[in-house]
Amino acid sequence: MARAKGGARKGGRKKTAAGAAEPVKYGPLAQWIGFNLRMAQEATFQAFSHLSKDIGENPGRFAALTIIGRNPGISQTALSRASGRDKSSMTPALEDLVRRGLVARRRTDNDRRAYRLSLTTEGERTLARLNKCAQKHERNLDRIIGLRDREKFLQILKRIAAEIG
Repeated sequence: MARAKGGARKGGRKKTAAGAAEPVKYGPLAQWIGFNLRMAQEATFQAFSHLSKDIGENPGRFAALTIIGRNPGISQTALSRASGRDKSSMTPALEDLVRRGLVARRRTDNDRRAYRLSLTTEGERTLARLNKCAQKHERNLDRIIGLRDREKFLQILKRIAAEIG
């Protein structure tokens, strides 16, 4: 993010009681990759959520639906690993998708505690609608990052995830 006068970051503003924005000083956070990754993630999640608000799904649910759709019969454990979420946060999201009829969950024959996941017909329809939102969202990110830098940017993000995760 660009820095405003006095070391505050543009966009780094908090509302005062009167509703006016005042600059926030981030100190060393402004130069830390981890903090800026988190701010970028939050901004992209909000932008995607805005695009998909009529569908009622967030980026995390979109990722889960996509992974399940591409891997019918995937276990909950494998889904958690693939999406970078721990089982404790994945389970409630999955239960909601099942309750709403987007995902089918069936027990495995050899381990009655384990489930295999697949999309329902309604889940496939919802995913198709979300994919349209995601394509629009990606075009906007491409505009920001630039098509020339896209592949390098993805390589760096994947390297961070692989080496730290």
